[in-house]
Amino acid sequence: MRRRLYLTYLPLLAAAVLAMAYPLATDVAARYSQAMYIDRADDTARFASLAETALRTGRTAALRAELRQYDTLFGIRVAIVDRDRALAIGSRPGLDLRPGPVRDRIEEALTGESIHVNRTTWPWQHTPMVVANPVTNDGEVIGAAVTISPTGRLRAGIVDTWGRLLAGTLLAVLVGVVVVALVARWVLRPVAELDLAAHALSQGRFGERVASGTGPPELRRLGASFNAMVSQIAVLLERQRSFVSHASHQMRTPLAALRLWLENLEPSVGPGGRHDHAMALEEVGRMARLYDSLLAFASAEASAVRAVDVDVAAAARDRVDGWRELAARRGVRITGPEPGELHARAAPDTLDQALDVIIDNAVKFSGRGSTVTVAVEAVPPDRVAVSVTDTGPGMTAQEACDALQPFWRRPADQNVEGSGLGLTIAHALVAASGGRLDLSAAEPRGLRVRIELPAASARVTSAVRETPAVPGTPTARTVLGAPTARTARTAPTVLGAPTAPTASGTPAAPGAPAAPGASGVSAGPGTERPVPEHAETEGER
Repeated sequence: MRRRLYLTYLPLLAAAVLAMAYPLATDVAARYSQAMYIDRADDTARFASLAETALRTGRTAALRAELRQYDTLFGIRVAIVDRDRALAIGSRPGLDLRPGPVRDRIEEALTGESIHVNRTTWPWQHTPMVVANPVTNDGEVIGAAVTISPTGRLRAGIVDTWGRLLAGTLLAVLVGVVVVALVARWVLRPVAELDLAAHALSQGRFGERVASGTGPPELRRLGASFNAMVSQIAVLLERQRSFVSHASHQMRTPLAALRLWLENLEPSVGPGGRHDHAMALEEVGRMARLYDSLLAFASAEASAVRAVDVDVAAAARDRVDGWRELAARRGVRITGPEPGELHARAAPDTLDQALDVIIDNAVKFSGRGSTVTVAVEAVPPDRVAVSVTDTGPGMTAQEACDALQPFWRRPADQNVEGSGLGLTIAHALVAASGGRLDLSAAEPRGLRVRIELPAASARVTSAVRETPAVPGTPTARTVLGAPTARTARTAPTVLGAPTAPTASGTPAAPGAPAAPGASGVSAGPGTERPVPEHAETEGER
């Protein structure tokens, strides 16, 4: 903005200064020329008066001596011509009166004109100044007196004055630049501080404030209003986080107690009520999973984001390895990017959680015999993308838009277990990191889910393209409050999975306090929690 202000005001300032300097420059040349012309006109009139006696009496020796002395002192040639335009007296031998301006002035003087309007002499003009005056006797023109003056000193004086005028003009422009810079700084400093504070706010740093004591009154009021707004937002977010924390504790305990009561009632339930008892237990489990989903969604929207450098390629390979065995049991082939590095900026575990949601949906809905491909790529100029493409039934354009809405379920998948919040939470996490999540149709069939994140200042060490991932030991994670699958190589599950059995084999109460990661934050590498093989996740599609 500072550059735009300079580009706006400095040309106007320069134009204003030039508009004042140009008339001054022309006036200087005109005044200097006029002063020299008046001086030469006076001398020419005097010589014309002396020439009248010399031409009438024929005694020219005294006048010739005076003209030569004048020429010697001032370098100005003087000539007296008679009525026949012949040179009668000259200030130097061989005086040439044939040049056009000289002849024109003599003709004007012989016609009786004693005043010639002087033209302004400019520094680039080298013609002499010619002044002629008629010589009269009793009103009759008997000759003319002519002075031919060099203009070197006149032009030098004009150039010198113009130089001083130019220096003054440049000084005025410099002062104007300084004034504009000070005014721009005074006006824009609050704007710059407001920009920095807004950027910090977008990154979750709610402690930043705008110094509202500088700048114009309007911007000071704007800064004060912005500070008040940030303070209010910080208070509201803190209240929301507190609510999420307290609600998590207060609601999990009654659900856990209800689950235990129902389990304690099992010995007393007759054969006719066992089905209803099992349905009640299942409903309590569904309520617990739905509540975990709601808490994860609230946490994703309320959390302050502090972005870090994330190796997108490594994260994608890690999640592919974690899902490979579960996908194989469902008859789905999953491939990922080859070894290499491609870095982006995102909140910790954001990409892992989002990929778990997306890969789970792809494995769940693409069907047996399909392929799920995870690929990463650099998107010029400053973005990094990771995409998950399946060969399943896909979605219509309208369904792709609706899939990011909370609790949306495709009509054909209403009976598939899930809360309809998985993609919504993934979208919120990616957006909080300054990225975007889009759904689109894949060719020739299927669905492509694409995540774009801001690129980090890291180099790509090898080409990143779609190839089968190298088998390896997967990293178990707990994502968005759900446990992982019970397999030899534990695959992750995501929000909404059934309750995992405990290490002792006794099913854990769905409302019991969650292990690390149960509130929507990844438990991190090395955290393993087995779950039944039928584990399911969000049913967005």
